[in-house]
Amino acid sequence: MKIVALDGFGGPERLRIAEAETPRPGRGEVLIRVAAAGLNRADIHQRQGNYPPPPGASQVLGMEVAGVVAERGPEADPRWKIGDPVCALVPGGGYAEDCVAHSGCCLPIPASLAANPVTALTNAASLPEAAWTVWANLFDPGSQCGRSLFGGGRFFLQGGTSGIGVMAIQAALAFGVHVASTAGSEEKCRFLRELGCERAWNYRDQDWAAGAQDWAGVPPDAGVNAILDMVGGDYFPRHIDLLARDGRLIHISFVRGGEVALDLRKMMTKRLVITGSTLRSRSVAEKTRLRDAVEASLWPLLASGRIRPIVDCVYPMEKVAEAHARMESSRHIGKIVLRIGAAATE
Repeated sequence: MKIVALDGFGGPERLRIAEAETPRPGRGEVLIRVAAAGLNRADIHQRQGNYPPPPGASQVLGMEVAGVVAERGPEADPRWKIGDPVCALVPGGGYAEDCVAHSGCCLPIPASLAANPVTALTNAASLPEAAWTVWANLFDPGSQCGRSLFGGGRFFLQGGTSGIGVMAIQAALAFGVHVASTAGSEEKCRFLRELGCERAWNYRDQDWAAGAQDWAGVPPDAGVNAILDMVGGDYFPRHIDLLARDGRLIHISFVRGGEVALDLRKMMTKRLVITGSTLRSRSVAEKTRLRDAVEASLWPLLASGRIRPIVDCVYPMEKVAEAHARMESSRHIGKIVLRIGAAATE
């Protein structure tokens, strides 16, 4: 089978097409004939040598795929039959013509996507990583974040046009939450307002913190109930100031730095929850529990069209370096997807 291989750590030029043996599904797993794979910022970090896959996972990049079930391993969930179209969350191996996934980390293609076979699998490949991440961090009542985000609250996020951002915004709006966000250009801010954000600020030339404070009111009696942050660094104290009493600050990346200064008095008097998470290293049991919740709560919203996949562009597998370069440029809105197999015809 063809894979995207790394010719050493570094820039996009390190990515190349190579041949490898087709993997075999183990206990509880299925083999997916991959039509498309979603790109994630974690793929960039892995390519640079900063984010190795978990022990036992494939060294091939790619953490979400869509395709058809080609083989079943022993004790795989009987729900999945040979030939079933699925999308899946995987710890690695997605940039390949065949990929092993645990059967508990697979989901059916949403009905709204399946209606268009030309784009169904490329769109579906954009969903798993964002859907799992958004549910786990914002809505899951069993998460360490402590409180679910539902109707009436105020939700603020940095980088709302990322793949996770567009999923988080749409899900929050569907659950009756007020949303505001930042983005890196006026074009992106306009897109966010059209998506449903009440306010959007260009963080490059606008005082987003003052704007968000005006939008949310003065804490602690007002303010933001939850902030999803992918920035960290010097944004941290401004987020603390924005949060309302009992608010949550949730970190899923730290592009401006992972070390911050915290005024414990503010955290204590506002009764804040400050947390963070990663998804890739979680156990199969935890990912399966999240899969069940995503299917029960977010998949109906996809089926009805209240959440829709937002795909910026689709690159053929052979142009993976160009796809990575576009992601690093941050010009994209929504997800970037690799077309791997012939089944992805877009």
